[in-house]
Amino acid sequence: MLCMNEVKRLCTDDTILMTVHVRDRMKLRGILYSDLVLAISNGEIIEQYENDTPYPSCLVHGYTADKCHLHAVVSIGSGMLWIITTYYPASDKWHNNYKTRKVDK
Repeated sequence: MLCMNEVKRLCTDDTILMTVHVRDRMKLRGILYSDLVLAISNGEIIEQYENDTPYPSCLVHGYTADKCHLHAVVSIGSGMLWIITTYYPASDKWHNNYKTRKVDK
């Protein structure tokens, strides 16, 4: 299980790893790197994915500089913080706090 203190500790320019795919998606979604770092730094883990490979991951909810909700799926491996994906959560999938998923009926 990932610990938010460890996620925050590794949320630095020297220890964040992102694929080209993640960077391209961020650009398409209008997410700035600085907002991603800020959201992780002020964020909290809202879901854990312990069976993910090659490393367990978690979903972090935080806020951008403009106070927008932002989600990031992150993983820790080899002393690095891997950014799996990041997105602005959609109101049709999340309750008002954007920390609890809506259940499909």
